[in-house]
Amino acid sequence: MKNLKIILLLMVLFNWNHFYGQGCSDAGFCTISTFKPNSADSINEFKNQVKFGAFYGNADNSITVYGNYVEYNRQLNNRFVLNTKLTTLAQNGNGISTFGLSDLYVNANYKINEKAKVTFGAKIPLNNSTNKEGDLPLPMDYQSSLGTFDLLLGFGYEIKKFQFVAALQQPLTQNDNEFLASDFPLQSEISSFQSTRGFIRSGDVLIRVSYPFDLTSKLKLTPSILPIYHLANDKYKDELNIEREIKGSQGITLNGNVY
Repeated sequence: MKNLKIILLLMVLFNWNHFYGQGCSDAGFCTISTFKPNSADSINEFKNQVKFGAFYGNADNSITVYGNYVEYNRQLNNRFVLNTKLTTLAQNGNGISTFGLSDLYVNANYKINEKAKVTFGAKIPLNNSTNKEGDLPLPMDYQSSLGTFDLLLGFGYEIKKFQFVAALQQPLTQNDNEFLASDFPLQSEISSFQSTRGFIRSGDVLIRVSYPFDLTSKLKLTPSILPIYHLANDKYKDELNIEREIKGSQGITLNGNVY
């Protein structure tokens, strides 16, 4: 009965909708293996791991998104694990289709003790968000990467089966996107998109709280709550080269996951 109450509470929390900000597919770091629940246990079973994955989704502005990744994990010793992940992304909508390499994630995970671990690494962009339609730069909605080189830091801790992860993704560089909505004719759907010329992106902080349930000896269900906070409003430069904030881009998004 106690476990049932916890599951029901998590289901209620999963149905929360929240304000401004972004989902994880924007920041990207919540999909890193070492930030997922039970990652240490699964890696320690094998010295080498290769994983493949794909996803499909519907984004804003009637855009369909397809993505995939290949990941390699290498356990160096009882405390150190190296993780690399290569991603791609395709977008289709409003008569525009794009596809490209996204990012390369390189991370190291260090096990402090049986309860605590730290992660440090980087997200390396594989393009600079410069996709165009003809001679016109496209908005970030059609870019396969944010185009920023990011520092990644994380800390995980377990208390009585509850798993906690806190992580930071901080851009150290910015991209070369030059999209201005005013460059497109008013009858174009693209003219209503957010301008991102001279885009300056802020960092993100996430906290993941997970609790695993052993359904059988071979099957485990792990629900988790994942709030992501975008630390400040992003910025862009308008037609007069004046720097302006993108109002509402700062804020929290509450996500629910089940593994």
